[in-house]
Amino acid sequence: MPELWRLDATEVARRVRSREVSAREVTLSALARLEAVNPRLNAVVQAMPEEALAAAEAVDQSIARGEAPGLLAGVPVTVKVNTDQTGFASTNGIKLQADHRATDDSPVVSNLRNAGAVIIGRTNTPAFSLRWFTANDIHGETWNPRDKGLTPGGSSGGAASATAAGIGAIGHGTDIGGSVRYPAYACGIHGLRPTLGRIPAWNPSLPERDIGPQLMAVSGPLARTIPDLRLALAAMSARDPRDPWWVPAPLEGPPAPRRAALCVAPEGMKVAAPVAAALRDAAARLLAAGWEVEEVAEVPPLREPARLQAQLWLAMLPRGGMALAEREGEAASLAIFGHMTALSPQPSLAEFQDALTARAGFLRAWMLFFERYPVVIVPVSGELPFANHADQGGAEAFSAIIEAQLVQVGLPLMGLPGLTVSTGMVGKAPVGVQLLGGRYREDLLLAAGEDIAAGGTPPSPVEPDWD
Repeated sequence: MPELWRLDATEVARRVRSREVSAREVTLSALARLEAVNPRLNAVVQAMPEEALAAAEAVDQSIARGEAPGLLAGVPVTVKVNTDQTGFASTNGIKLQADHRATDDSPVVSNLRNAGAVIIGRTNTPAFSLRWFTANDIHGETWNPRDKGLTPGGSSGGAASATAAGIGAIGHGTDIGGSVRYPAYACGIHGLRPTLGRIPAWNPSLPERDIGPQLMAVSGPLARTIPDLRLALAAMSARDPRDPWWVPAPLEGPPAPRRAALCVAPEGMKVAAPVAAALRDAAARLLAAGWEVEEVAEVPPLREPARLQAQLWLAMLPRGGMALAEREGEAASLAIFGHMTALSPQPSLAEFQDALTARAGFLRAWMLFFERYPVVIVPVSGELPFANHADQGGAEAFSAIIEAQLVQVGLPLMGLPGLTVSTGMVGKAPVGVQLLGGRYREDLLLAAGEDIAAGGTPPSPVEPDWD
């Protein structure tokens, strides 16, 4: 029998429900793995062994009573440290919130618990969950288990690093501009940013004035297999009335043609040769699985949505966001805020209203495109995973990174789902593709993603042996 921490979530839940193993045994194995490799990774910044074992015991008792233990029965998971979890600090990677204890669970944490998941720890994020690199002055730096010289991604870098290394089968992340999709790409696993409104989102500890940034960022799962993403999505998307944007959309939509569009370089973005090769390889895998794939020169707009997404997100800065960043004094995030502000100046009220109006038009264009092509294959990033802290090389370096991340930043403006599928390695660097689909059609992305992943993915869990 393989070590329990190596099993994927789907297999763990099956074995726990059938009583082949206990949730306690799985949890002890997961905690041992955390203790063994996390000192090298700093992916989990707060382990919670006592709470985890208590949750596992509750799952085992539920099964003993003949009750349904939930979709994620006994599955070890992690929660990102920017998300409210009762009794823990929602630090968001900043010292100023070190003592900011949550008094209630966020909806996604409640849903994980209700599904029988066992939360074993909280994962790192960059200060303010701002960067595609994960380091801060309160928790320190997180490392990529595949190569210490590469970023683990961000902002859910801790979740991706932990999941890739076998610290939990599912990592919870949040995505406002690639923060689930990029860490999955950088660490060689899979990650899903669901449709806005699919997974209920709200941090009870944040003031209501911050509801805008909360709703722009959606929670999503990271996992080593596509079936685990499907399972996690079902568990995480249960109703919670605290999120006014939550939609009771079915997890399986109506039948759609198995047709995909491949766009290697949307709107002329620069795409490195290994990334282009991965995109064409993914298209070939879909063709072999019976899909119809057509390469197209262009897709609906992403460049202008990316600009507007940054503009809307940065609108919080004059309302206290910049003052908070200056009080925190974290050099890396201050530099990034400066670069972003230079690229996306504060809008006037009219420009802000125009951005909200334009959003509907861009979404309409994309939904019409999905009528013809239910799945679209595009880059996650135009480059292989960046060297660690590449965004600290000045304005020119940051501009190049923003260009490479065009699809990640542009997609959230429309609230559309995006799926990162890891497909292989280029030396020590993972590579993969991003799948886009219509609103609440995560089922189509996961179906295509499963067919692509069947053609090969980077081996995992990973042993962080860099020396």
